[in-house]
Amino acid sequence: MKLAKRLENIEPFHVMDLLGHAKAMEKAGRDIIHLEVGEPDFSSPQGVIEAGISALQQGLTHYTPATGLPELKAALGNFYQERFDTQVSPEQIIITPGASGALQLITSLLVNPDESLLLTDPGYPCNRHFLANINALGQMVPTHVEHGFHLTPNLVHEHWQENTVGALVASPANPTGGVMSQNQIAILHESVSQHEGILVVDEIYQGLTYSGVENHTAAGLGEDVFVINSFSKYFTMTGWRLGWLVAPKWAIKPLDKLAQNLFLAPSTPAQYAALGLFNDTTLNELEARREAFSERREYLLPALKALGFSVPVDPQGAFYIYTDISEFSQDSMKFCKELLEQEGVAITPGIDFSPTHGHHFVRFAYTAPVTRLKEAVIRIKRFLVNNYSA
Repeated sequence: MKLAKRLENIEPFHVMDLLGHAKAMEKAGRDIIHLEVGEPDFSSPQGVIEAGISALQQGLTHYTPATGLPELKAALGNFYQERFDTQVSPEQIIITPGASGALQLITSLLVNPDESLLLTDPGYPCNRHFLANINALGQMVPTHVEHGFHLTPNLVHEHWQENTVGALVASPANPTGGVMSQNQIAILHESVSQHEGILVVDEIYQGLTYSGVENHTAAGLGEDVFVINSFSKYFTMTGWRLGWLVAPKWAIKPLDKLAQNLFLAPSTPAQYAALGLFNDTTLNELEARREAFSERREYLLPALKALGFSVPVDPQGAFYIYTDISEFSQDSMKFCKELLEQEGVAITPGIDFSPTHGHHFVRFAYTAPVTRLKEAVIRIKRFLVNNYSA
């Protein structure tokens, strides 16, 4: 059957092939340590589960407004005020089916066919694929180690083209774990504004920062800034598929119209469940989980360096370590497959994140307890000795 041509520009996630292979190996009896998929290993907090069950028992299963449950939008508005001292009107918050729903709204709202958004290389691959799905372009901008793999004003000016409508950046970033400071974001915003463009900031790992790195938001920076967020990572609600978008007031009506047509409304039970997040007990539990991620990072980062992996930029957020494997291999997919098959450790090839240098990078997700990370390091060391020792 004939397929739409846009599919030619949408690549699969290579890590999903590895995940499928890892699951098959597990089913056959192999012990697999999963450090590949970007999903917290913690279950949703008890307060979320109880709120979701309560909603179901009360029959709260009907549609909400397209832009989301008013009570949840109000709770998020209070969260921005209390956590970041930033005023965000509930009217500016659009609840979406995961952060992916927010990305779908953003691309549909802002970008015409054959127009482009500047994207970082390395970066989350689905960003360019969302653009491809509307026949628009993800303009990959190779970023540099000395700038922490972040998009800079100089890179914006260098790569801006006649068909460029804005830039999309992430902080904390996937796959690098890099965090842009509030000042860096503000300066980048100025550079994009000089071109009369829109800045989109992906904050889905917001809250997961370590070693005293500031936790801030780009919301409220200006009428040309959109912020994407998610209940999946810090809030550990991945399977509920719930995210949100903070938008300027001028964009609310067209976004409402798009939401009505693209997904009608987010999941009602998931939205009621999310209301179980905003209390001291649950928020304290989430902070304890952040500390657990920090402890994992403090173990795995030096352990990988001791094994000979080069880490160009120490991660300050999210739960990833992006490492250069040039000393061992120039084929990240082959490296990951062999590590999985020989030692049962699953990691992600850099080709998912970078078309320019991903072949000699891999990403480790420290989404497993320290005891499992220690076992993974033992296995990785054995793998390197067996395959790459002189």
